[in-house]
Amino acid sequence: MKSTTILQRRTLGQFVLASALLLGGALVAVSSARAADESPDALVKRITADVLDTIKADTSIKAGDTRKIMALVDSKIMPNLDFQRMTSSAVGPAWRQATPEQQKRLQDEFKLLLVRTYAGALDQVSDQTVTVRPYRGSPDDKEALVRTEVRGRGDPVQLDYRLVRTPGDGSGWKVYNLNVLGVWLVDTYRTQFAEQINSKGIDGLIAALAARNKTDAKS
Repeated sequence: MKSTTILQRRTLGQFVLASALLLGGALVAVSSARAADESPDALVKRITADVLDTIKADTSIKAGDTRKIMALVDSKIMPNLDFQRMTSSAVGPAWRQATPEQQKRLQDEFKLLLVRTYAGALDQVSDQTVTVRPYRGSPDDKEALVRTEVRGRGDPVQLDYRLVRTPGDGSGWKVYNLNVLGVWLVDTYRTQFAEQINSKGIDGLIAALAARNKTDAKS
């Protein structure tokens, strides 16, 4: 998988901020009852209210300490994501033909790709502030779109989150896609992954992701 198929760095910096904001789960303990009652915009606001100060203050994260970032992803980011949905959407129709083992490999390699990609650009998180726009949907909605505006250096950036209400008592909302400057993260990777799948199949995509992650680990 050539580097030209990865997100352009100007857009990547904003995706870094978007994913970094999800680290808010590390800072605020929320009961399952509260999580279930929390509106999607309240969830995003709670996350963004605390996380920026942590990212700015944590020099090891900003320096790209992959082990520390991965630990935070596993313990704090993943609970706020519907990552299986993210991965299956990025893989597209081929996901349904993949075996459970292939699906697990795809999730593992996709997560590592995102973490290593973001680790190289976390120094771009500096003086940003985030305004969360009120959610106008119905309390009975199963999916939601939360719009925010990121202000810092340069022009304000529109940052949108797509969330899904997860089943089960106390599960609440989870993020499954991000939009920066009109570019949806999952859709971008779906286009890239489709080229690999059409050429070499699911195993070819897994191999390409693994090779990319191995190369990034050495750089």
